[in-house]
Amino acid sequence: MCFFISLLPATFWAIIGYFVLFTSTRAEGSLKTLGRFLGVWAFVISGFILLAGAYVSITGLCSMEMMSQCWHSGGA
Repeated sequence: MCFFISLLPATFWAIIGYFVLFTSTRAEGSLKTLGRFLGVWAFVISGFILLAGAYVSITGLCSMEMMSQCWHSGGA
C-alpha cells in the first residue's frame, strides 16, 4: 500500500523534472546547464521516493494499522 501512495509524489517530481528539462532546452549558457542539473535532480528525487515506498512495502514497515493510527491521531 505504501508503494502505491508513494506513486503520487514520485509522479509529481517526474512531471516537474520533465518541464524543467523542457524549458532548459530553450535557455542558453549556464542557465541551460543549471536547468539540466535541476531536471535530472527532480528525476533522482522521484526515483528515491519510489525506492523508499518499495522498501517500506517489502520489509513490512508500513501497515494499514500504522497508517490509520497516524491519520486518526492527527499526524502525531
